[in-house]
Amino acid sequence: MNHHELKEKALKIPSVKKAYDELEPEFSLLKELLQARQRAGMSQAEVAERMGTKPPAVVRLESSLISGKHSPSIATLKKYAKAVGCRLEIKLVVNN
Repeated sequence: MNHHELKEKALKIPSVKKAYDELEPEFSLLKELLQARQRAGMSQAEVAERMGTKPPAVVRLESSLISGKHSPSIATLKKYAKAVGCRLEIKLVVNN
């Protein structure tokens, strides 16, 4: 069984689907961070240098969004955005 098949099978379980859906904002933010860093053509070490921190901090930031163990501060996200040539934009969206 490949990853896609396993994911498809797991998401048929209501409790797994609910937990997966609840993580969507973190996954979306992580995707945005990684795409911005890639567009900037930067490594984690280069982002860290521009943020005034060490590379493990950037690794933790990016991986924390997957693990859910840590929620980065808005200040940290602003520094990351600035380091990769972006600005941080946060918005609330009405549930339908």
